[in-house]
Amino acid sequence: MQETELRKVHFIGIGGIGMSALANYFISKNINVSGYDKVKSEITQNLENKGAKIFYEDNLNLIDGIKNIDLVIYTPAIGEDNNQLKYFSNYSIPLLKRSEVLGDISRLYKTIAVAGTHGKTTTSSIIAHILRTSNLDGVCFIGGITSNYNSNFLLGKGVLSVMEADEYDRSFLKLSPHTIVLTSMDADHLDIYDNKETLQSSFYNFTDLLENKKKLIVEEGLKNLFENNLTYGFNSESNLQILNIKIINSCYQFDIKYRSKIYNNFSFKMPGKYNLINAAGAVLSCLENEINMDDIRSALHSYKGVKRRFDIHVENSEIVYIDDYAHHPSEISALLSAVKEFYPNKKTIGVFQPHLYSRTRDFLKDFSSSLSSLDELFLLPIYPAREKPIKGINSSLLLSKVPLLKKQIISSESDLFSQLDAKNSYVLLTIGAGDIDEWVPSIIDYIDKND
Repeated sequence: MQETELRKVHFIGIGGIGMSALANYFISKNINVSGYDKVKSEITQNLENKGAKIFYEDNLNLIDGIKNIDLVIYTPAIGEDNNQLKYFSNYSIPLLKRSEVLGDISRLYKTIAVAGTHGKTTTSSIIAHILRTSNLDGVCFIGGITSNYNSNFLLGKGVLSVMEADEYDRSFLKLSPHTIVLTSMDADHLDIYDNKETLQSSFYNFTDLLENKKKLIVEEGLKNLFENNLTYGFNSESNLQILNIKIINSCYQFDIKYRSKIYNNFSFKMPGKYNLINAAGAVLSCLENEINMDDIRSALHSYKGVKRRFDIHVENSEIVYIDDYAHHPSEISALLSAVKEFYPNKKTIGVFQPHLYSRTRDFLKDFSSSLSSLDELFLLPIYPAREKPIKGINSSLLLSKVPLLKKQIISSESDLFSQLDAKNSYVLLTIGAGDIDEWVPSIIDYIDKND
């Protein structure tokens, strides 16, 4: 991909969080961008406001200047029956996956690649915020909308880049990382990987891409799986340790030990020990790329999080409402642990939308265990995303496995509200990676009216 030769780029699936960040990149380079997506959203509207020509019907006639397109980028989430994909597959212009294009861009910078089955978005967004506030950011691709910048894309004049390294479809093997932060390697995407061992093997292949093996930074629980790596976490043996943790005014206060020296007075507003771990990985990656500790301390203090990651929409003396993207049992367990830590005296009510039939099937026992930490569960039908239904796998099956007395399946906001009317003093959680976030405005409105 020769950027300087591109005049017009077309995206198939432009509304996705990763694809839209790439679209923003090309727009920032004054390249004409067009695209298709099934659903009009705030993301696609923002791209249209910046000049992108976007349509929402899979119709080739809607592509303006189809003969003038220099590059087509698509996401693996697009089905093989897509008319554009079929057309451009037989066309003479380059047709590339998103991961291939990211790989080309990663070679232009000293790229910090954040990999792992959990924690990528938060960790990469913290790194991006540190880079931006230190005026060292080159380009930052983030898998979520940062609350500090209301964007999933940052472009500066620096040489450092941060990118999420996506293990789905082995996409991360296209990148050229200068530094790797590896947050976790739990079993996931078993529709792509047959088992956990195959998944781990793919992560090993990814870390082999590093030219300097000393730039591999792993969460302390993974330290024995690699050689010559740096580690971060809460243990004193780690290369970067977070210690002396306190919660003051709903904010973590802590110190950091790095290279045998203790640095004091750090603050971080994101609840959950898992978010402190994410922050530790981000800090270590920035220190190893020669960013000043004082700049890092200031950035952590001003970091506001990522939308749909412990996203607090309502917080008063009676009701707290949080929306979260958690869609794996480990993520749900971490989320609920954080809720109990910060709101120990409130009942916890969860509204969970399972994501993918295959993931529900593969982790049925784990989901039932993680969801059992709730006081009450409302379960939505499974969000299929790219999948077709699997016989016998549905929300009723999952509900039957969750050992809670208070649990039921619902299908609408009104179903939820009718059950909440008689309740008070609780933490309400909407959980899932599908379209449950579309409920957020209605829930906020309901709470406001009944406050």
